Formats: sequence, C-alpha cells, structure tokens
Amino acid sequence: MGSIFDILGPVMVGPSSSHTAGAVRIGLIGRKILGRQPKRANIYLHGSFAATGEGHGTGRGIVAGLLGMKPDDMRIPDSYEIAETEGMEFNIEKKELRDAHPNTALMVLEADGVAPLKIQACSIGGGRIRVTKLDGMDVNFSAETNTLIVYNLDQPGCVADVANVLSRKKINIATMQLFRDKRGGYAVMVVETDQVISRQALDWLESMDGILKVTFIDVAGEV
Repeated sequence: MGSIFDILGPVMVGPSSSHTAGAVRIGLIGRKILGRQPKRANIYLHGSFAATGEGHGTGRGIVAGLLGMKPDDMRIPDSYEIAETEGMEFNIEKKELRDAHPNTALMVLEADGVAPLKIQACSIGGGRIRVTKLDGMDVNFSAETNTLIVYNLDQPGCVADVANVLSRKKINIATMQLFRDKRGGYAVMVVETDQVISRQALDWLESMDGILKVTFIDVAGEV
C-alpha cells in the first residue's frame, strides 16, 4: 500500500519532482557512493532530462546533490555558483543513452584518493530514483534504505562470506541482489540492510579474498 507521500510528493524546491527533486537525489546518491564530494563531474542528460532540463533546473539539481544538498535545500538554484566557490568542476551535456528511461542522467565522478565512479540513474517520479548502472554494469536499486554495495570477483564463496560477516555483526539483510558482467568475471552485490554497518565491518569485508571494493550508503548519514 502506498503512503500519502506517494500522492503529494516530496518536500522540495521546485518546479518538478521528477526533473528537480529526482535530479538532486541522483547527484546526492552519486556523492554517497563515491564517498566524498567530487572534484570533477561530467554529467550527461538523456531524454526529457535533456529536452526540458534547463527550464526545470535538472542540471542545477544534480550539481546541488553532488554538493551534498537535499531536495528541500533553498540553495539549489545557486548550485552552479556554489560549486565554483567550492572548487568543484562540472560539465553538463546532452547524450542519447541506449535503452534508458527518459529521465536519466549519466555521471562520471572523480575525486582525490578514490577510483573514478561512473553511475547512471533515472528519476521515476515523486522524487524517487533508480540506479541502473555502476561502472558500466547493469544494476537496479533505489538507495532509499541503507545499502551495501560490494564489487567482487565472480568466484565461489564471496556471497557466503559477505553474508557471514553481516551475520556476525548482527546486521539483518532486507534484500540482496547479485549482478555480474559475465561468468567468472566481475560482480556486484547490492544488499539492503536494516542496520547501519560500522566502518570496522566494512574494512573487514574489504580485506576478504575476492572483494575489490566496498561502499555503504547510510541514508541518514552525511557525506
């Protein structure tokens, strides 16, 4: 059953829940997965994002999210100027993306001390989003709850090892999705959890055989 917020939409700076609030959330989730504010961001807008994004503030919304703002932040209209003040370089272009939702953005994010992140996400209405690609790999998650993202080699034991660590740390798994580029290649686990995962547990996961990268999205936390 839906809630009243599904009808009324999010508390936000307008004009559009899909093209503005959703855009802010796309930028914010990109920042959280990267783990810090980007130094450089190449942003590509597809479909109706590209067609009406300028009037609806889509680009400003994504940049605002990358700066750590939420959809109700009154500074969103000034995000370009704030990004310049904070030294975050960004470039926004229109781009046709194959088989993508009309409200889709592709971001290539770079920051000192971490690997670049390529993330594609779409705004599906009411300020909600779906992440559809991570570093070129197909995924499908909303990031509306605490979310663990594990990049790993596609080899036996990785899923069981991750589940075992979470069990030992008293972390309850709400959902788990598995994605891979090919058999024996690279894989991604997307795990929604009821609890926040500690830094110690994340370091433990990252040290295990076959694990390449671990990221945790704490929906209530700040990055």
